[in-house]
Amino acid sequence: MIKAIVFDCFGVLVTEAWLPFKKKYFAGDAVLFEKASDAAKKANLGLISHNDFIKEAAKLAGISPDEVWAYISRNVPDKVLFEFIQELKKDYKIGFLSNIAGDYLNRMFTPEQIEVFDTIELSYESGFIKPEPRAYINISKKMGVDVSEAVMVDDQPRNIY
Repeated sequence: MIKAIVFDCFGVLVTEAWLPFKKKYFAGDAVLFEKASDAAKKANLGLISHNDFIKEAAKLAGISPDEVWAYISRNVPDKVLFEFIQELKKDYKIGFLSNIAGDYLNRMFTPEQIEVFDTIELSYESGFIKPEPRAYINISKKMGVDVSEAVMVDDQPRNIY
């Protein structure tokens, strides 16, 4: 029986900006694309700061850190989805699980939007990024449910566990 629904952030709760940025600046160069992906992974794991990630992406793209931040911070919350989550909350525990390089949720979401989540699990704090099974196990434990009792909503099929 499903007892919890866990939502991803980028591409689900808010628009996705990093993947289009990567495609725009690095799609023609496999080495740069991989270096940008590695920098994002390090930031998502909390191994480098979000600011260091922005600087590295800027260096790789040949633009300023301000330009990188302006591009990738264009995340718009899906208000209709948040209204639906409010309805789901009546019957399910609601989780938030994201590969994220820093805690800037307050910049993307209103306090009311953040409050809909019973549990928030951020990769840069836990050290586990999706699709690492421990990311799903951690949030399930924090929500008080077995991982088999939770459904993951993500825009990346590889992140569905």
